[in-house]
Formats: sequence, C-alpha cells, structure tokens
Amino acid sequence: MKEIKLESTLYVYDDINELPEDVQSLMAQAQKARIKAYAPYSKFLVGAALLLENGEVITGNNQENASYPSGLCAERTVIYYAGAQYPDSKIIRMALIAGSAQSQTMVPIPPCGACRQAIAEYEVKQNAPIEIYFMGETGKVVKSNSLSDLLPLIFDRSFLK
Repeated sequence: MKEIKLESTLYVYDDINELPEDVQSLMAQAQKARIKAYAPYSKFLVGAALLLENGEVITGNNQENASYPSGLCAERTVIYYAGAQYPDSKIIRMALIAGSAQSQTMVPIPPCGACRQAIAEYEVKQNAPIEIYFMGETGKVVKSNSLSDLLPLIFDRSFLK
C-alpha cells in the first residue's frame, strides 16, 4: 500500500473590501446576476460572473425547473455561455455569490460537484487555471487559484482514450 497526500491552498479574505478593485467589480456583477436568479423551489439564489482574457465579463445565475434536476446552476450557465459565445477566449477568473432568499448566508459557498467538473473541463481545454472567488451574501470570501484546489482528482478526457 502507498499513501498519497493531497493538499489544497485557499485564501480567505475577511470581506469583499479586502479584494483587489477589479475582483470587487466582478463580485458586484455576480451579485447583480444573483438577484435575477430563478429559484422558486429552493429559494437559493446564486450569481456568477466570469472575466475572459478578451476583457469581456459574462454573468449568469441559477435557473430552476419543477422537474428536478432539470435546472442549471449559475456556474454552468455562465461557463457554457462563455464557451458558446467566446470559444477561443480563456476564462481568467470566476466570481460567485450564493445564499438563501429566506435567511442571510454569511459563509462562503463553493461550487457543487457538477459545477466543479464543468469548470475542470474548461481549465483542461484552455490549459490554464481559472481563479475562483466565492462567498455567501456577506462575510468572508474564499479564493482558489485553480479548480484543482477544489477538485484535486479530476475526471478528464485523458481517461476516455
């Protein structure tokens, strides 16, 4: 038997005001997207904003459906739109803000497993990491330099050969 130790490095900011101004701006756009989320069933609203290498900012939010799990998370909504509209532009950074419409969420909420897999696909495709910043409605913000810090053992195209 052999033991394998995996390590991840995450950075925690006390609040959004500690972030660089360009990241604060991206988080503000994620917040605007969050307000427009369609989440009548879970009442859990998520907004996402992506910065592309061409300078474009793309936003998205979760979209629910009465036929669970036919809805789509904000992260996948925004990343798939970027892939469809800007297929040759790398994703530099992603900002996420999530929380319940019924109570205030003050803890950072990372992407779900399905969204981590989708983000991993784009990191592999572009051969470059994507910075990910995530938070609740208020409070601490967590930064990951790459999806690999959130999902260290990714399933990618190399397994499909």
